[in-house]
Amino acid sequence: MDHEHNHDACIEQALSSADEICARRGVRLTPMRRKVLERIWQSHEAIKAYDLIGQLSSADRTVKPPTVYRALDFLLEQGLIHRIESLNGFVGCDRPQKAHQSQLFICRDCGHVSECGDEGIRRALDREAARQGFHTEARIVEVRGLCARCQDRAAHA
Repeated sequence: MDHEHNHDACIEQALSSADEICARRGVRLTPMRRKVLERIWQSHEAIKAYDLIGQLSSADRTVKPPTVYRALDFLLEQGLIHRIESLNGFVGCDRPQKAHQSQLFICRDCGHVSECGDEGIRRALDREAARQGFHTEARIVEVRGLCARCQDRAAHA
């Protein structure tokens, strides 16, 4: 994903998609769930639950951890966000319209996360699991490295 894009439009598209998906499924995107989703989409970097709690709390109102965790659970169940296991954080899903297995590319310098949904990778993992007699419960593929922007910055430093 290009780091230099209209991020406001990106956020608005994610929220609009979430509204449509939830309406179609007959589930509620409550104001708190929407706020959590919006905060997650503020950047394309993983955000931790306690950072969300801090961002959503104000001087006159503290948001309790269970409230945020319930919202995160809902957003995960609906496929609107991904959990990044290695960072214990969350990022918005680029393809929430249908169930899929994503591969996530995580830049170790800037923290940018981009999503890939290559079915060939999923099939290769399934074939190898079957070959080993392994019952797969989850496929979590997280690739760490340097994004193009950070590589370019390092080359010109």
